[in-house]
Amino acid sequence: MIKHSVVIVGGGPAGMAAAIAAYDRGVTDTVIIDREEELGGILRQCIHNGFGLHKLGRELTGPEYADVYKKQVEERGIKVYHTTMVTAVSPELVVTAQSREGLMKIQAGAVVLAMGCRERSRGALSVAGTRPAGVYSAGTAQKLINCMGYTVGKKAVILGSGDIGLIMARRLSLEGAKVEAVCEIMPYSGGLTRNIVQCLEDYGIPLYLSHTVAEIHGTDRVEGVTIAQVDENRRIMPETKRYIPCDTLLLSVGLIPENELTRAAGIPMDPVTNGALVDENRQTEVPGIFACGNVLQVHDLVDYVSDEAEIAGMGAADFVLGKQNGGESVSVKPGQGVRYVLPQRINVGEEKDVPLFLRVVKPYGKVRFTVKAGEEVLATAVRLKAAPGEMEKIVVKKEKLDGVQGEITVSLEEIV
Repeated sequence: MIKHSVVIVGGGPAGMAAAIAAYDRGVTDTVIIDREEELGGILRQCIHNGFGLHKLGRELTGPEYADVYKKQVEERGIKVYHTTMVTAVSPELVVTAQSREGLMKIQAGAVVLAMGCRERSRGALSVAGTRPAGVYSAGTAQKLINCMGYTVGKKAVILGSGDIGLIMARRLSLEGAKVEAVCEIMPYSGGLTRNIVQCLEDYGIPLYLSHTVAEIHGTDRVEGVTIAQVDENRRIMPETKRYIPCDTLLLSVGLIPENELTRAAGIPMDPVTNGALVDENRQTEVPGIFACGNVLQVHDLVDYVSDEAEIAGMGAADFVLGKQNGGESVSVKPGQGVRYVLPQRINVGEEKDVPLFLRVVKPYGKVRFTVKAGEEVLATAVRLKAAPGEMEKIVVKKEKLDGVQGEITVSLEEIV
C-alpha cells in the first residue's frame, strides 16, 4: 500500500489544474494518475485555436494550452503515474490502479476525480440501416486527422451540432472534403455561437435544424444517408425524407461523463448533469472525494474547466490540511427556465464568493437571472441572450450567504 496526500485521477486539463492548485495550497505530496503516455487529455488532438482567452488572456491551440499546464506540473515536481488505469476508488479513499508494472493500491488523503467524457456512439441512437465503414464519432475523426494524418472521407454528413461536430465540419473542409450538411434534431444548435459562425457560415455549410439521419445506406462503405425533418416530439416526418450521397457520417451527438468509478464508489449522482452531486468546493457526498471538469458537468470552454479544477484542487488540499468548514449546508435548485445548477449545495459560512454554473432549458433573448433564498435576493445577472449550448456563470457574494436558511433557487425571466 502506497500513501499519497492528494490523488488526481486523470491527466487532462482538469487533472493538471487540480494538481497544481492542491500543490500551491500547501500539499506537495500530490500525484496524478493518467492512462495515457502524455498529459493533456483531449487537448492533444484539438489543434484549432480559441483556448485560453478567458484564463490566460491569449488565444492558444489545444496542445499549446495543455503545454502551459504540463510545464507547471513539471516545475513543481508533481509525480505522474503514466499509462496507469484506475480501476476502483473506495469510500475509504483507497485508489486501485494497474499498469504494466502490475497492480497498485494507494491510500489517499483526498481524491479528485477528473476523468473527462466519452462520446455517445451510434449504438445509443438506434439509427436504421446497415453497418458500413465510414461512420465515426466526431472526436474519433478528429484524432485520426489531427494526430495520425489520415483522411476519413471526401463527402461527409454530420449528425449533431455540438462543438466538436462544428469544428470537424471546418476541419474536413480545410482537408478538401465536402461537408454536405449538418443535421441537428433539436430546433436550436447545441454549440457555441462563435463556432456556428466560424465553422459553418464562413464555409457555406448548411445547418438543418429539427432534422436527423433516418437511415444509413451502403454495404462495405457508406454510400449515402437519408435525412428527414422531425416534429415537436422528435418523430421523423416520412414525407420530408431525402437522400444525400456521401462516403462519411460523423456523429456529434453528445458527451457522457466517465463516471463508472464515481458510481462504483457509491457517490450520489445528479440525473441531469450525469455527474456527482457536489458542494461549492466540488466535494461529493462522500467526504474526501472531489470531482471537477467534464466528469462533473460538460463544459463549453476549457478555461472554465481549469477554473473548476482549481476549486476542487484547493478543496482537496484543505480537506487534507483539516481547514474545511464543517457547518450546515443549503441545497441549490434550478427554478423556472433553468435546466440545472452546480454546485447542488453550499456550505453556509464559507469565507469566499461562490460562483454558480448553470444552463437554460431553451434559447432565450434578453433575460434576468435571479438567485433567491426564500424571498431574499442573493444575486441577479442580466444577459442579452441565453442558449443551452452556452454555460452561464453567476457569482454570489460571501456576505450574502451568511445566515442563509432553506433552499436557494436560480430562475430566469425574459425581459421584453
